[in-house]
Parts: sequence; C-alpha cells; structure tokens
Amino acid sequence: MENLLFFCFVMAAMFIGECISTRTKSWIPSIFVTALIFLIGFWTVLPKDLIAKASYSTPFINICIGLLLVHLGTLMNLKKLLQQWKAVCIALIGVAGTMLLTLSIGLAFFGKNLVLATVPTLTGGLVSAALMTQGIKSVGLTAIVAYPVAMFVVHHIVSFPLISLMLKQEGHRLQKVYANDPTKAQASVINDKTDESKRHQFFSFGKDYETSAFIMAKVALIAAISYWISDLVGGSINANVLCLIFGVVFHEIGFLDDNAMNKAGVFNWLMYGLLAYILAELNATTPQTIGQILLPVITLIALGLIGMFIASFLLAKPFGMSRQMAFACSLTALCGFPSDYILTTDVVNNLTKDKQEQVFLLDNMLPKMLVGGFATVSVAAVFVASFFLKML
Repeated sequence: MENLLFFCFVMAAMFIGECISTRTKSWIPSIFVTALIFLIGFWTVLPKDLIAKASYSTPFINICIGLLLVHLGTLMNLKKLLQQWKAVCIALIGVAGTMLLTLSIGLAFFGKNLVLATVPTLTGGLVSAALMTQGIKSVGLTAIVAYPVAMFVVHHIVSFPLISLMLKQEGHRLQKVYANDPTKAQASVINDKTDESKRHQFFSFGKDYETSAFIMAKVALIAAISYWISDLVGGSINANVLCLIFGVVFHEIGFLDDNAMNKAGVFNWLMYGLLAYILAELNATTPQTIGQILLPVITLIALGLIGMFIASFLLAKPFGMSRQMAFACSLTALCGFPSDYILTTDVVNNLTKDKQEQVFLLDNMLPKMLVGGFATVSVAAVFVASFFLKML
C-alpha cells in the first residue's frame, strides 16, 4: 500500500502543476509548480527515497531516458535537424556570455569556490549539477557539495517562468502568421514530412502487427545500439546525443514510426517517470542550505541571464529568428531535456486547442528548443563541468 500512496502523491503533484498551468494559461509552468510541491514535501514529511518507493527506480529511469530520446528523433526529420545549426550557435554563445560575466564579476564578489561550484549548473542544468556534485565529493570539498544542487533549485524558480514567457510571446507571433494564411502554414509542415506509408513498407509486418510491443521493441533496440556505441568509444560521444541522432536517422529510413512512443501509448507514463526522477534531486537541499547562498546565487543567475540575453539579442536578426525565440534557445542551457520539451508543449497546448495550429507552432519552436538544449546540456555541460572541476 505504501508504494501506491507514494505513487499517488507523485501523480497528484504532477496534476496540480498541470492544473495551475492551464488556469494561468502557462504563465506559471507546470514543472515549476510541481518542483515547489516536491521541495516543500522533502523539507517536511516526505521520505528522501520517495521516487524510488513510487516505482521510479534508477534502472527504470535509464530505460525512460533511452526510449524518450529516441522518441524525440521520431518527431523530427533529418532536414529539420540540420536546419537547427543556428539554434546550436545561439545556445552555445549564450553559454559563453554567461561564463564571461559570472567568471569576471562573480569571482570578484563571491569568491572562487562558490562561483566554480555553481556556474556549471547554470549553464548545464541537471547534467552539470550531477557532475559537479560527484566531482566535489571526489576532491573532498564537502562544505560546498550542496552548492550545485542549490543552484539547480533556485535557477528553476527564475528560468521556468522566463522560458515560458519567451515561448508564449513567440507563440503569439506565430499564431499571427498562421492566421494570415492557414493553408500555407499547414503546407509548410506537411512538406517537411515524408510519406510514412512509403518509408515503412520495408520495415513492417503489416498494419495488424504494428502493436505497442513492436513499436517499443524497435525504439529500445535503437536506444541500446546508441549506448553500446557510446561505450565502444569510451564515452567520447555522449549516449544521449547518439539516441537523438539515431532516432532521427532510423525514423528517416522508415525503421521507426512517426511519434513512436505516443503511437505506442506510453509517452506520458515515461515522461512522468523521468520528471519525477529529476525532481527527486531536490531531496539533497535544506532551507538552511538555500538561505546561506541565496543572494550570491540569485546574483550569479542575473549575471548569467544578462550574458545569455546579450548573445541572443545580437544574433537573433542575423540568424533570422525573433529575439524571443533566440533568447529561449539560449535559456535551454538552464534546463535541457525533458524540461525544454515540457515547457514548449505546455505553452502550445495552452495557446490553442486547434490541432493543426498546435502542429504548426510545435514544428517551428520545438526543434530549436530540443537541439539547443542538447547542444548545451548534453554536450557542452560535460566540457564546462570538467573545466570548472579542474579549477577547484
């Protein structure tokens, strides 16, 4: 019974977040509300191992991550992915802008240990928080081991509403484009997609056999191959990046179905599991920990956001993006997957209930957010965290 009660709490927290997001038309993102519920819970009555007791163990989450990353590849085609090099550039230069301001002004006011322990999490989200926590423990600096996690908690209070605001403004701009010529807007999405029936004719046993189990088995196979290749090259190519790339490639040649996990009917289950696992990281913080470094962390966040804004402001027009979309791409460094996916779909679902309009909005915003997030959180985060750990 205990497991069911903890699972009920997790789902109730998710629902409350979604409900508030819907009522506020995504001005307050669902993931932000859910994170606050978890944080207060861990500080009061919830056990630290809540997520594991709710069935979201580490092995299950590893499966979730692999399946979801490959699934994301089935939402894009190769042409669409290659077109997002501009989003990658903006996101990476935004990270550079953040590091420039925080390492200059931040070091001058707050000292070496605090800045070096927290800034990587500001530019690499959960991946950097995990790497920094592990690295700080390994060098015996136990006094600052909670700093990366504290930064992870605090910057989400700012980043989630800000990303949501930028996406909402970009969504309104795109809605005007759609309203001016819906037929042309729909055609721009349709023309990017290959005829699925032709792509799948060599990789299907027939419509009667396209079951959830078959779809999931194919996705799991590609995820396993991605991790195997990453291990084969000693981790020099991040397995998460390979999952996304191979998802796109095998979707392009017709081996994987369009929108695979939704077609299999398990997408929401996997996404809720992954989100719960990420929020479990909040169990390492205390009110005292956050209170001690709150002001320095907020200042570093402000410096980081200014650096990202300047970079995106300067690059938006040359790269043919709106300033809101460019800034949102830079801000993916603060969250990455799955937060970038959840925030984007959250905004789109609250902007319109028209399915065709939703597809148009997602087609224009989601690839940029996902690719920008992978460039920063999945790739750059590893290098940034490694560099900062050497400086401690």
